[in-house]
Amino acid sequence: MPRGSLIYLAFFSLLMPGCFPSGLQSVPVWRVKIVASYPHDPGAYTQGLVIKNGKMYEGTGRNGASSLRQVDLVTGSVLKSLPMDEKYFGEGITILNGKIYQLTWRNNLCFTYDLDTFQYKEHFKYAYEGWGVTNDGQNLIVSDGSSDIRFVDPNTFKELKKISVKQGTERIKNLNELEFINGEIWANVWYDDRLARISPESGQLLGWIDLSTLFPRNQRKDKDQVLNGIAQDPDSKKIYATGKNWPKLFEIEIVK
Repeated sequence: MPRGSLIYLAFFSLLMPGCFPSGLQSVPVWRVKIVASYPHDPGAYTQGLVIKNGKMYEGTGRNGASSLRQVDLVTGSVLKSLPMDEKYFGEGITILNGKIYQLTWRNNLCFTYDLDTFQYKEHFKYAYEGWGVTNDGQNLIVSDGSSDIRFVDPNTFKELKKISVKQGTERIKNLNELEFINGEIWANVWYDDRLARISPESGQLLGWIDLSTLFPRNQRKDKDQVLNGIAQDPDSKKIYATGKNWPKLFEIEIVK
């Protein structure tokens, strides 16, 4: 590298401390192409997103506004809704074996419901914060807002294993809503417009997906309108994304 470039790099690193951490390794970055967009309830503080049988299921958050919803994917109309007690702050959701699992943030409870009727079935306790949840067809995969991801037995909520998500040796924190796609864990990162692609075996970061063009920050009304909601239709393999209080749901195509 030319001497001038080294000087510029050193100067830039002083302006942006932490921009070049020693343990950070380069990984691929993908961008997205918007295939289509659909109406999304701007009052929905999206915490979890799942597509099943052509319908969208959404978990929303905030005390007094948390709910579990079945939504018409194309029109954005709420077809069915189950409000949570105002003492609960709803978080991520996933569907496995005919049941919907819905986490709570600091209540340390996961509620389960019948997929078709939304009838309450049971609940589980856990000792950490609940943020995002997905599944690999056998186990639940849970985030708690740190760099850790847990694999959990869906019948007992017993922890089976835990991985730490890292880019090189640097931990990736604030892992939020999750989706299991093509053998990888895709994770929203709180206050970041990127998705992390994660190895479920090692926790190593496989790459980033840049979604900053979907709903640019200069169009958002407040700082809490963050990207949070990623789902793949298991039948069509289409991928959708939205955010907290976003007015649109986007069908996206991943472009390297």
